[in-house]
Parts: sequence; structure tokens; C-alpha cells
Amino acid sequence: MTSVTDRPQGDAVFDPELRRLAAVVVLGAMMTILDSTIVNVAINTLGRDFHTSLSTIQWVVTGYTLALAMTIPLTGWAVQRFGGRTMWITSIVLFIAGSVLCGAAWSVTSLIVFRVVQAIGGGMLMPVGQTMLARKAGPERMGRVMSVVAVPAMLGPVLGPILGGLIVDDLSWRWMFYVNVPVCAVALLAAFTWLPRDTDRQAGVPLDGLGLVLLSPGLAALVYGLSQTGNGHGVTDPHVYGWAGAGVALIALFAVRAPRRGDRALVDVRLFRDRGFTASCVALFVYVGALFGVTFMAPLYLQTVRGDSPLHAGLLLAPMGIGAAISMSVAGRLTDRVGSRVLAVSGLVVVLAGLSMYTRLGAETSRLLLGAAMLLVGIGHGMMMPSLMAAAYLRLSRSAVPAATTASNIVVRVGSSFGVAALAVALQISIRHQVPGASGSLASVSRVRSPDLPSRLAHAFGTGFWWAFAIAVAAAVPILLLPGAGPRRSQ
Repeated sequence: MTSVTDRPQGDAVFDPELRRLAAVVVLGAMMTILDSTIVNVAINTLGRDFHTSLSTIQWVVTGYTLALAMTIPLTGWAVQRFGGRTMWITSIVLFIAGSVLCGAAWSVTSLIVFRVVQAIGGGMLMPVGQTMLARKAGPERMGRVMSVVAVPAMLGPVLGPILGGLIVDDLSWRWMFYVNVPVCAVALLAAFTWLPRDTDRQAGVPLDGLGLVLLSPGLAALVYGLSQTGNGHGVTDPHVYGWAGAGVALIALFAVRAPRRGDRALVDVRLFRDRGFTASCVALFVYVGALFGVTFMAPLYLQTVRGDSPLHAGLLLAPMGIGAAISMSVAGRLTDRVGSRVLAVSGLVVVLAGLSMYTRLGAETSRLLLGAAMLLVGIGHGMMMPSLMAAAYLRLSRSAVPAATTASNIVVRVGSSFGVAALAVALQISIRHQVPGASGSLASVSRVRSPDLPSRLAHAFGTGFWWAFAIAVAAAVPILLLPGAGPRRSQ
């Protein structure tokens, strides 16, 4: 088998072709990831404008998330069948069309449908771009190229609520979708100009139809079930265990069947026989779960305990993006030199240092201290993500890259949903214990009249952050199992 790249790259710097490819990927992926969170701050505005209930308008977010989860499994097959360039261009055209239609939506039903169109295009952009970059970079430059991929993945969730808040405050909500069009149009033009033609597509690759029927709905059901805990449902609520249980069952059926199909399966689960790939995926699942849980709880603390607006609460995450931008600029290069394990462990220590400050939350904790702690989390995150993502590919063959990208993106999607769900449950339990008369939901807290309510709530959030801290610590186990900085295997 050939190695991950077409030819040995040595310790070469980014050549012009790789730089152009990276620019195309970042341009397109940034807006699709921003769109995963940009709408969150406009839910109340959309409900008011469309004269509908919060539970109905929530499907503008939920429908997008579920469509993303269902689309990602198709990526590996689509890249092999049609080629990376073709799928990138097709995906970004779908995303632009969905954005324009969302901006022009005339009812809540049309908006939800058009968000699904958006997600079908957006769901493939990130993994397709990641596949093209991994194939082009080769193992010697994998850390640096994954630091490029990590930029939109990090900044999207941080900047989305901020940009959404600014648009809702000063413009029509429709501009949350129209703003995608010029950026993605530039990315589309760059793709036509800079992306090399597809030369290694395999026209005869069959689609694993039964695998698609099992895996895509399974992921959607699991993600939906987990998301319900963040909407106030308990773990025993049928909305949670019913949907999540059905999702787990479908995914388990896929996992049992897939090895018999080998590389013809929608996702080749035999990849998990590779130690580096498996350790990387487990570390990503656990760590991303902790991080997304933190980004869920931190703004909620400011809104609930301190009474901040959604925009001001979202600004708390800005230092995380700044910290990640600082460390990502050097983390990729260091990963290529010293290996993934060293950088991931170092980054985890920095993340834990930042999280430790949130475990001691009070009702009047300094916002400057909170911002400094979030900056630390961002710096550590910027060290970890490129190294963890690079470790997944280092020992795989070039032909395995599309399947590996699909699998790792599924892991990140499920891990983020699991993290938010787990910490939402932990927060609900902590609120129930700390606030007499509250059932655990934030809605029930508003009915409690107590002079020390802010202090009790702050303590409940601090307990929630202890759980996030513990989950992040658990990521150390798979990180320590990552291969060292020895020579990469040629396969």
C-alpha cells in the first residue's frame, strides 16, 4: 500500500499548492461551522417574527444538527466515488443555495426545510476538506495541516453566537444567512481555480445502502436524544432514553455488520485496529465532550447567575478563540517535530489549569478572571486539537484517509453531543441539590425566591465545571496511548 501521501515530503514547508488548498478549505468550512451556532441567539427573535412556539422554532437548530449528523457518514464513499474536488464544489453550492433560501424563508416550515438543505451541503464540507488536506500533506506535515483544519472548528462555535448577537441587535435575522453568501462565493471561485482535478476517483465503488440506513438514522436519533437533556429533559425522559437507545441500537447493528463488508462498508470499522487511530478517536470523543460542555455552561452561568444578555455572555468565549489562535500557529509545527502525545498532554495540562478556575465560581467572580481562565483553555485547546487530529492519520494508508476522516468526524459530532448532555444532567442534579424548591431545570429556578439564590446557583455551576474537569482528565488515558514520535510506518 502507498503511504498517506503520493511522495515523501520530508520536512518540507507548505508548498504553494498546499497553501491554496488550505485557504479553500478554511474559507468554506468556517461559514458552515459558524452556522451551527450563529442561529442559537436568534431563537426568540425567530419565534416572535414567525408567531410560533419556542419548541417549534427550536427545530431551526435541531433540524440543522440532525441533517449534519446524517450527512457525514456519506463523505468517505462520496469522495472515493466522485472525487474530493467534485464533492467540495457540490457541497458548497448546496450550502450557498440553502443560505439564500433560509434568508428568504416565508414561514417557519420553509426555514426548517431550507436549514436541512444547508446542512446537507455543510455536513460534507469539513470532512471532504480534511480528507483532501490529509492526502496532500503526508505524515511529515500532518500536524501543521491539521492546525489549519482546527481553525474553523475552534473559531466557529466561539464566534457564531457573537456574530449572531450583533446581527440580531443591529440588522434583520435574515442576514445571519445572507452573510454566508459572499464568503462562500469566494471559496467557490477559489475551488474552481485552485483545486486540482480529481484523478483518483473510483467510479465503480458501490454505496453501502443498508449501512446508510443503519448508521445515518442511528446517529441522528442518538444526537437528538442526547440534545434533549440540554433542553431540560431528564435522563429517564422518553425523549432522551427512547431516541438515544434507538440510535445506539442502530449504530451497534452497523458496527456488527460492517467488518464483514471490509472497505465496502460505509465506514470501515477495521480502522480501529490501528492503535494511533483508535487512541486519537477516543481522546477526541472524551476531550471534545468536555470542551463543548464548557461552552454550553459558561455563557449559561453569566445569563442565569449574573443576568447578562446572550451577546455579552457569548463574548466570554472570545478569549478561548484568541488563545487557540495563538497556540495553533505553532502547535502544528511542534507536533510534526516532537509527536502528538507530547503536545496533547501539554495542552491538556493547560486546559485543566483554566478549567480549575471555573470550579470555584461565585456569584461575583471577576469577569477578568473568567476571561483569563477561558484564554488558558483556548491556548491548551489550540495545542491539543491539531495533535489529536494528526495522530489519527499518521499510520494509515492513503486509501484509508476518506474512511478515517468520516469516522473521526462522526466521533467528534457524537462526542460534542454527549458532553453537552452529560454536563446538562450534572448541572440539573446540582441545581436540585443546591436550590431548595427547584426541580433542577432553569425554568424552575425562576420561581424560587431566596436572597442567596445567586450564590447557590453559582455553586451549582461550579459543581458542573468539576464534572467537566473530570471528563477532561479522563482524556489523558487515551492520549498517553498515542504512538510516540518515532518514524511513521509506510503502508
